[in-house]
Amino acid sequence: MTTGEIRLTEDVALRPVRLTDAAAFARAYKRNFDHLERWDPIRPDEFYTEAGQYSRLRNFDQQRGAGQAERWVFDRGDDEVYGSVTLSNIELGIFLNARMGYWVDVALIGKGLATAAVDAVCDHARQRWNLHRIEAGTNVENVASQRVLAKCGFEEMGVSRSHLYINGRWADSKQFYRILHTDEISR
Repeated sequence: MTTGEIRLTEDVALRPVRLTDAAAFARAYKRNFDHLERWDPIRPDEFYTEAGQYSRLRNFDQQRGAGQAERWVFDRGDDEVYGSVTLSNIELGIFLNARMGYWVDVALIGKGLATAAVDAVCDHARQRWNLHRIEAGTNVENVASQRVLAKCGFEEMGVSRSHLYINGRWADSKQFYRILHTDEISR
């Protein structure tokens, strides 16, 4: 078990992303192109290369170093990436909030891993940063992701019109939130 690993099943764990995951991310995004195309922006060709992913991971590493983000990958112990969960826009102080995004490899969908991962990351965020609230959004047509959020205790806030430029068009997003605790903040 690596440091920061969250065991989801006997053969799948979430572990913090590493710069050395660049080639595995490139392979994962290529392998899942058809699966993710409907929910993702149109990506430049470089996105699907090791160099492109390394650049993204370095940028992420700077955000993590500044305490603004954390990211995990689904790991089966074979040096491949099978999806990820990201907390971004982490704000401490009086807001104690973050945004969550996630995706699961087509080979692992339907096994409850997204639900287990979202729950585990919410618990981790509450314990590590004392976060009060996590927000997430899905394309209005992404019913599977909406079911994951509902199972994990997220409540729908509403629809954000023309929210993201996805797959070549402005798409509406359903917005969700989960309150992690209602305790008063210790001073």
